[in-house]
Amino acid sequence: MRRLAVDAQGLAAFAKPEGVLSHPNASQDEPRSLLTCRYDPAAQCFSWKAADGAPRRLWLLNRLDSATSGVILVAARERLAEAIRAHFARQQVQKVYYARVFGHPLVAEETWRDLLAVKKAQGRIRTETTGNVPAETRFQLVRHSQKAFSSALVRLEPRTGRSHQLRVQCAKRQLPIVGDQTYGDFALNRAFAKATGIKRLFLHSHETRFTYEWAGRKCAFRAVAPLPPEFEAGY
Repeated sequence: MRRLAVDAQGLAAFAKPEGVLSHPNASQDEPRSLLTCRYDPAAQCFSWKAADGAPRRLWLLNRLDSATSGVILVAARERLAEAIRAHFARQQVQKVYYARVFGHPLVAEETWRDLLAVKKAQGRIRTETTGNVPAETRFQLVRHSQKAFSSALVRLEPRTGRSHQLRVQCAKRQLPIVGDQTYGDFALNRAFAKATGIKRLFLHSHETRFTYEWAGRKCAFRAVAPLPPEFEAGY
């Protein structure tokens, strides 16, 4: 896992690979999580002992689905973690995602506004487009490719942070994200995987940026995770 940015206050960003859990849901998940150590879900904090036996802790600030790659944030101080989480809660964090979707968008740029319903059952999250929770995303077409598959690289800037928001909003507009095993086009996913040998979800958290206050001064933070090469290829 590659470090993308770090500041003097102890805020850092890493590039989470596709297939890695943001945190373990149970002890057996630790080998495939962001850090292979104990995680406290209440404190949202990883903990371990250093080589000299001293306790170490690292606070997780945001989550990505295991199938999604890109920018993930951590803090070395609890108070700093609380300050950054408050920024997220107030929707003062700007995020940019890229996705490859099946289909050809009819417009080059628009704002998507939907009302979603987020349901949690048996440890799983499912989001529907028939609810009362507002979700907003700025959409932009980057390029369309018409080869074996009609697909497009798109830029997505969520203005709200609902669970599975981007995946559901894309699917609603007949632009399912390639490799989405929950909201996508299952037949196209199978055909794509067979033709290319790639089975990942084509959703990537590319950039996170914001300005926060710490010790009486403003601190600007920006992290960029380069786009995986398979996103750029035309299929």
